[in-house]
Amino acid sequence: MKIMFHLNCLEKGGAERVVSTLANTLSGKGHEVVVAAEWKGEDEFQLLPGVKHLIIGLKPEDENKNRISQFFIRLKNLEKCLAEEKPDVLVPFAQKAIYRALMAQKKTGSKVITAVRTVPAGHYDHFSDRLLIPYLFPRAAGCVFQTSEQRDYFKPHIPEKTRIILNPVNDRYLNAKYPFRRTKRVVTSGRIVDFKNQSLLIDAFMDVHEEYRDYSLEIYGPDSHDGTKEILERKIAGYGAGSFVRLMGGCDDLENRLRDAAVYAFSSDWEGLPNALIEAMVMGLPVVATDCPCGGPAEIIEDGVNGLLVPIKDRRALADGMKKLIKDSALAERLGRNAMKLRDKTDPEIVSSEWCRFLESFL
Repeated sequence: MKIMFHLNCLEKGGAERVVSTLANTLSGKGHEVVVAAEWKGEDEFQLLPGVKHLIIGLKPEDENKNRISQFFIRLKNLEKCLAEEKPDVLVPFAQKAIYRALMAQKKTGSKVITAVRTVPAGHYDHFSDRLLIPYLFPRAAGCVFQTSEQRDYFKPHIPEKTRIILNPVNDRYLNAKYPFRRTKRVVTSGRIVDFKNQSLLIDAFMDVHEEYRDYSLEIYGPDSHDGTKEILERKIAGYGAGSFVRLMGGCDDLENRLRDAAVYAFSSDWEGLPNALIEAMVMGLPVVATDCPCGGPAEIIEDGVNGLLVPIKDRRALADGMKKLIKDSALAERLGRNAMKLRDKTDPEIVSSEWCRFLESFL
């Protein structure tokens, strides 16, 4: 089977991580895999030599053209790429790639399997989306979603063949050693960006710290340069908390930095299906997470069984969740052990097999 993934680039992010993992795993299974991206990012996920990586976006002479012209140039380039590569299935990841692929489908007749990767509200509910979704989504042969809430949003306009498939996890998290003892740390990971609401986490942790003075908070993740990092720095300074609340920056060995923490706290206001939360759970970390739209945390956490769910933007609930896991070590241990069972659904081999079965059903 020849599979083409289409997305903007492989710059490090959630959808990009999933595409690179799937492309590498499917290629290793003997499938012919092409990743057609619009541009090359500065810090991208790596593809194995067997995966064909094409850049099909704008050329330098197109950069100064207006947005409408650029859109049709991108569409024409994708149509040309499909005519040359002739994939059995085309799998676009994320909104703009999905729209391009479904428009190209009319001319090329390609079998398009869409992959929605984010919360629909705020991303697929603008005036232009309300026009494009009923017009384009019926052209899809099938659709893959991360959560049932995502699927329900598009339900009136999508084909019957849909599938909810969780994100694959990198082997280094699956193989992380379970700790003999836990350190007095609360940790989180992910880009420093406004919608992840690390600001709320700092506020909630200050309530925790009043009771548990020997605990610290470590926030891992690169700066998104949207101003959030500066807000967090000012907040930490305002609390006088620099000795026990730390911005750790991005790092390439999170499986070693996080695995023995007492609590993993997740504070996002919205997400698709957060890779960082999955990674924490498969390592056996006791987690407390906001029950944010579009239902990603609720898709993988059964409250009180393999983690704790709390309402979004609720400082007290988030603080109480962290305190509960710190106070009751037996509960934390049980939740962490149960969270590790998520490995059975997120192992790259298992996830790629699910994708294979679904894609092959269209041949």
